[in-house]
Amino acid sequence: MSRTYLGAGAAVVLAALFAVGATVAAANGGDGDGGSAASRAPSLYSADAGFARDMAVHHQQAVEMSFIVRDRTKDEAVRGLAYDIANTQANQRGMLLGWLDLWGLPKVVADEPPMSWMGSDDGHDMGGHGMGGHDMGGATTKPGALMPGMATKEELERLGSAEGREAEVLYLQLMTDHHKGGVAMAQGCASQCATPAERKLAEGMVAAQRSELTLMADMLAQRGAAPRG
Repeated sequence: MSRTYLGAGAAVVLAALFAVGATVAAANGGDGDGGSAASRAPSLYSADAGFARDMAVHHQQAVEMSFIVRDRTKDEAVRGLAYDIANTQANQRGMLLGWLDLWGLPKVVADEPPMSWMGSDDGHDMGGHGMGGHDMGGATTKPGALMPGMATKEELERLGSAEGREAEVLYLQLMTDHHKGGVAMAQGCASQCATPAERKLAEGMVAAQRSELTLMADMLAQRGAAPRG
């Protein structure tokens, strides 16, 4: 294993530890002062709730792509990375949805556009007005995709029909885009979310996904490819 891969693995473990601690903290009221979580539950359109809803959807696609590529290649490095990403993001997704249940908030809001929680400086009660001036770190929302970095239906179909090196390269490129969007979203929560436990989880996501971005760039180079522009 390369030093980069070991570093990425450590970041995944760190993110998982953040996640466990965050769940316990949220169940105990979020900031450890003994108050009830319900008394401080975020509002429907808050950054806390919006991030939980959007990142749950974002994570679900990463899990889906990771399971697809595990069936399309025998390369152990790619399969190992896919396994780590699927495990970590499935666990985090469960926590995000669990927080929504804890707060008594729905997992889907019909009149809430994706990413609307990033549309104001404080992130609270903005009612869905777009992403404002927030820096998305170069991540864009492609036509046919829900959120920054997410793959389109056509790209998922391509991944599902590719094999071997072609599948590896496409997965690494799609997941690179996906992580760039995920990092930007997590940074938004780290600066806007009011729940300390959720901010801590978001910070763990940023650290883990940045490490995996470095790893994926190296893996693409080993296969004579590069991240997409």
